[in-house]
Amino acid sequence: MKTFKAKRIEITIEAVMERRLTDALASAGVTGYTILPVLGGSGRSGRWSREGQVSRAAGMVAIVCIIKYDNADKVLDTVFGIVDRHYGVVSVTDCEIVRPERF
Repeated sequence: MKTFKAKRIEITIEAVMERRLTDALASAGVTGYTILPVLGGSGRSGRWSREGQVSRAAGMVAIVCIIKYDNADKVLDTVFGIVDRHYGVVSVTDCEIVRPERF
């Protein structure tokens, strides 16, 4: 089966920033993404858990998108403009896709 190079970008960010980030992704040409709840984790600030939070807004979400290889710099510049001022992590992975017309 023929595959095509792409980039997988995963952004973990405060849930209150979800809409702002997805709007920015759309403005950078991202046509699809998946939003996942983040249940907890550990990082520079220590361990944390969504358990016991008063509202969903206090938690984190992970937004995953797969984009065309040549659009990565534009998307990452857009994402970094938001994540830089908030708690968050951005990871980028090379991947291969089988239906490039969908991206």
